[in-house]
Parts: sequence; C-alpha cells; structure tokens
Amino acid sequence: MTEPLLSVRDLSVSFHQGGRVSLAVDRVSFDIGRGEIVALVGESGSGKSVSAASILKLLPYPAASHPSGEILFDGRDLMTASEPELRSVRGNDITMIFQEPMTSLNPLHTIERQISEILALHQGLEGDSARARVLELLHQVGIREPEKRLTAFPHELSGGQRQRVMIAMALANRPKLLIADEPTTALDVTVQAQILELLGRLKTEHGMSMLFITHDLGIVRKFADRVCVMTKGEIVEAGAVEEIFERPQHPYTKKLLASEPRGEPPLLDETKPIVMQGEDIRVWFPIKAGFLRRTVDHVKAVDGVDLTLRAGQTLGVVGESGSGKTTLGLALSRLISSKGRISFIGKDIHAFSYSEMRPLRDRLQIVFQDPFGSLSPRMSVGEIIAEGLKVHEKQLLAEERDSRVAWALEEVGLDPATRWRYPHEFSGGQRQRIAIARAMVLKPRFVMLDEPTSALDMTVQAQVVDLLRDLQAKHDLAYLFISHDLKVVKALANELIVMRGGKVVEKGPAAEVFAAPKADYTRALMAAAFNLEAVEAGGIRQ
Repeated sequence: MTEPLLSVRDLSVSFHQGGRVSLAVDRVSFDIGRGEIVALVGESGSGKSVSAASILKLLPYPAASHPSGEILFDGRDLMTASEPELRSVRGNDITMIFQEPMTSLNPLHTIERQISEILALHQGLEGDSARARVLELLHQVGIREPEKRLTAFPHELSGGQRQRVMIAMALANRPKLLIADEPTTALDVTVQAQILELLGRLKTEHGMSMLFITHDLGIVRKFADRVCVMTKGEIVEAGAVEEIFERPQHPYTKKLLASEPRGEPPLLDETKPIVMQGEDIRVWFPIKAGFLRRTVDHVKAVDGVDLTLRAGQTLGVVGESGSGKTTLGLALSRLISSKGRISFIGKDIHAFSYSEMRPLRDRLQIVFQDPFGSLSPRMSVGEIIAEGLKVHEKQLLAEERDSRVAWALEEVGLDPATRWRYPHEFSGGQRQRIAIARAMVLKPRFVMLDEPTSALDMTVQAQVVDLLRDLQAKHDLAYLFISHDLKVVKALANELIVMRGGKVVEKGPAAEVFAAPKADYTRALMAAAFNLEAVEAGGIRQ
C-alpha cells in the first residue's frame, strides 16, 4: 500500500488558561493519500480547525500543547521539526486557506504585493516575472480583468474576490497539500461552484492533496473522496463519502445529515398591507479621475429596481457577490443615499434626512451577517439589547427596560439570565439569536436580514430559520432576506428577486421561480445551489 502524504496519529490538543486545562482534540487519527481529498466535518467547536492548525504548528504556543500525537508529512515528523524546517514547509509544501479573507489579507498592501511576497520568498521571483505569475494566478482563480486588480487593496474587493485572492496566494507555489478551512462558507453559490471546480481541477492537474474543513455536507458529498466526522474533539465516524452518506452509523452523523433548512415560507397574501415599496431605486457610485478628480463614469451598484414588500411576507434577494443585494437593502433602510421613490409604512422616505429618519428607526431594523462583528465586545448582552430602547423609548424605567430585554431573549429562545454575560461567551448561533433579539426588542415592522445564516453550522442554521419563521408569524413581520444560500431562501421567502450587476434579471413568486426559472442566470444559480456542479451556463464564468 502506498504511504500516505500526511499521517496524523493520536493527536491531542490542550489549551492552558488561568490554571485550567481544556482538551480541545482527543487522540485524533487520519491519513491523506497523495492526490486525495479528505473532508473534516462537524459543528463549530468540534476541533476541526484546531486539528488542521496543528499540522503546521500554527496554534498559540505555549498556551496550546500536544499531550500526545505524531504528524508525519512526506516522511518528516512535523511535531519535532524546528522552526526553520517548518518555515520551509509552510507556504511551500503545505498551504492553508482561511475562512475569513478580510482578516487574513494585509489591509495596507495591494493584492499584487501580497501575492508577489510569497513568490519572492519561496521562488525568488521578482519584477516582471513575478507580475506575470500573479496575473496568471488571478486569472486561474476567476478574477475578472486581473490587470485592473493588481493595485487594489482588500477592502476594494468583494468577499468572493478576496477569497479568490487567498486561494491564488495558497496555490502560488504549487503545494503538495492544501488545507482549506471553510473556504466557501461566505461565498455565493456560483462562486462556490467555480472555486470547487477550480480546486478539483488543480488537484487533478498537479496531484495535489487536500484537507477540506467544512460544515456543509452538500459540498462534501460532491467534492471529497473520504470524510471524517468530528464532534467534541473526537472523530466519531470516518470512511468513503458514499458509505458515510448512504449508511451513516453514528447518531451525530445522522443528525448532521438531517440538518438542512426545512419548512414552508408564508403563503403569498396580496391583501396584506404594504410595509416597504421601492420604485426605480438607483445607487450609483462615481468614478473620479484626473488631477481635478472629475467624475468620468459610475459604478451602477443598484440600477432601476422596483419592489413591494407586505406585512408577514418575505422578499428574498439573491445573486452573486457584488450584484447589489446588500446595497439595495441599505438604500431601502436609508443608510446610504439613493435615487428613486422609497415608501415605508405609507411615508415617502427617499428624501428624508438623518434626523427625519430617526423616529422611524425602531420600526426598521437590521440583522447583519457576522454577529460577532456587530455586537460590541465591551457591552453585556443586556446592555446591547437595551441600547435601542434607551434611544427610542426614553420614557421606560430601568425595570421596564430590563423586562423588555428579558422578553426579547425569551422570544429568540435564550435564557434571560444570560443577559449579564458578554458576546464572546456565546456560540455563533447564540450570538446571532442575540442580534435578532436586539432587533426584535423594538417591535419592528420591517427587518433587513443580510446573510444572517451564512456563517452558521448546518444544525444551527436550521434552528435560526425556524426561529425567523416563528417570529414572523407571531409579529406579522416583513422580511427582506438577502442571501446567497438558495436552500435557506427557499425555506423562508415567498417572493424572490434575482439580481446581477445591479439589475433585476428575474422576479416573482418564489415557488414559481424555483420551479421554473426563466432567465439563464437564474437557472445557473439554481444548478449551482442544488447540484453543486461546475457552472458555465447563463454567462457565469471564471
């Protein structure tokens, strides 16, 4: 039998803090063969990323330690390797793609400089040779017009584009092993399909092995050769993908496989009162050039969008990264300027100033994609939820505010006694429930949900979808649900808008659009979301 490229044996990881020792990984073992893709799946906190980071010794030592274990890579024991030896392996023989590219990329350096740095360090490439290789890599990972992106900074790229840059950096030196830690979690379905196709092709062309860490079992089924299922620091089941999916043995594996969002959206009811309406909404960002910085063109982020949203209904807005989904939501919420008519609960608000909008803010709320980034780490959960009440309902006494906070936490399924704790003491799913409670405490009429489930585990995602559906039914809420996850949209939305390049390419009742999409682009989105096949139809190309 051929010796595996990577062999992890009895790996344990402990963390030491304040005199306490916690065991995060408990005697984990797995192999990765040459040219093989092994998936490591499980919920947040199961030990997946800690196990992967241990391979390159990227954990915060000495706070982290290894009570047991052996990591053999291509005949070398990385556990006993010196720091210079590890540096020769990192970024060269083994590379890693992280989940959140914005925190992995240097915000002060251009894209060209960040990729060139790797080429200079490991291959000695500089000048024109390095630039040619950078352009080749950016083209490989599907960056359109890469010549124009060389001088761009990370904040000037969309989330999908930033992840593509991370993948270009990881592949720059043609590694033997690529560790991909949730690389497609925050990407829209078409980009996800393209990235998976790209990684699969590179694996075939270069014989590259891959450790693919994810909580999305749909990806695993189409992409991996073997799968290891982790929970509470242990691998509870491992085997060929087909075997695990068709005949799961462990209860936890069965639970994961049954965790996709289910249920039906509210029935379409055109007799309900209109909460939000938009006509010919446009958001154009000027492009300035020359010494006098004159406007020479515009980026048409949102270009002529019409919509109507009624009480108790959900309007889903889907499309690729950069299609204008979030910009549309921000325009409707009057957080950015726009042209066109916007009406909220019967009032034309498109020309409202900041001060004129303020009395309406309690009825118009937002739940953001990243709950950890949107919750202040310096405030307790109770303070975070009560903050809006202090602004919009100043007449409430402290006891009444506290009672409303407790009510909001109960509404989202959290123990009111936890309101004295801080955001870092909660899981990702619990933090998103807190963000929803912060919106619900003001008893809004309209809630903009901007990718609220994209960063959550499958089991938690299903719970949040059920929670949002229950809250909507109870309070007759109007949701603008922005997402790239069409499975979640299908479970929540009764009307659908498909956007591309700032324009609406298709709209209508969600059931009809899902059953028989008319536009090529919509069909390509559906194919990517539900089949996870390589997408070339409908003009979606790398």
